[in-house]
Amino acid sequence: MERPAVSIRHQAAAALSAAPRLPLPNAVDRHRVVWSYAITLGVYHALALLVLLPWCFSWTGVALAIGGIYVFGSLGINLGYHRLLTHRGLVCPKWLEHGFAILGICSMQDTPARWVAVHRRHHEHSDRQDDPHSPLVGFLWGHAGWMLLQNRDLAGPGIYDRYARDVLRDPFYRRLERTLLYPIIVISSWAVFFLAGFAAALLTGTSPAESARFGASLLVLGVFLRTVLVWHITWSVNSLAHLWGYQNYPTGESSRNNWLVAVLSNGEGWHNNHHADPRSARHGHRWWEVDLIFGFVVLLEAAGLARNVRRPAPPLS
Repeated sequence: MERPAVSIRHQAAAALSAAPRLPLPNAVDRHRVVWSYAITLGVYHALALLVLLPWCFSWTGVALAIGGIYVFGSLGINLGYHRLLTHRGLVCPKWLEHGFAILGICSMQDTPARWVAVHRRHHEHSDRQDDPHSPLVGFLWGHAGWMLLQNRDLAGPGIYDRYARDVLRDPFYRRLERTLLYPIIVISSWAVFFLAGFAAALLTGTSPAESARFGASLLVLGVFLRTVLVWHITWSVNSLAHLWGYQNYPTGESSRNNWLVAVLSNGEGWHNNHHADPRSARHGHRWWEVDLIFGFVVLLEAAGLARNVRRPAPPLS
């Protein structure tokens, strides 16, 4: 008699129950909420829900939200923050590197230097107690909860000195830490989406009120909803891709290749491959492990805009 198929939901539940448990990192203070993160996450999620109001909806906004997942999430965070700045899997001209970083900033996942520092610490302590966001503490902790409680190991200049000194040699990244440049870029991106929609509608003869509605729809979908979607896709690499999936390599921690996360993130979900060879700009190692981000890197390389592109080491390829 054939066994019934096991649903994805039950597979995930089984992975959660079978995973070993970790205590919170020693440096976490259970009683100190990081209100700047908690408020930002709450406000953005609330603003994203405005898409449910007909006044804030447009199909152009839907297209911008979907396209923005690739532009701001895949190119800004996954390529710019992760493969380029954190792991130095390739080298780009500074103007292009900074352009990718600006796209990442518009995704509201912290400054490039801090993102790099936290992620490098994750690799150093992956799925051990000092890992900032291991889901072996708990799924919600690994997904987003780790940002909401004070962690002394992630605060102050020490984490920058240890993990991101190379990034901060660049004056652009230093200014993002020491000036108001980061919030200026974020708020400017809001204005660009709203004003572009407003102006485009006006130029077609639409009334000012309807033009404002159209501009607001681009802001709600193209910025707030898109940002929330990119957040959860990025967080799923930290949570789902350390709990559910398969391993090509015995890396000594629980990283997994998760096809669902790989599809949503355009290649970041081949996470066990990444932990096996973090410096490689290519995360999909098998022929069917599609990695659209690396495909874009190959195009940059062919155009002379990327060099020193790291491929998987020979034993891993």
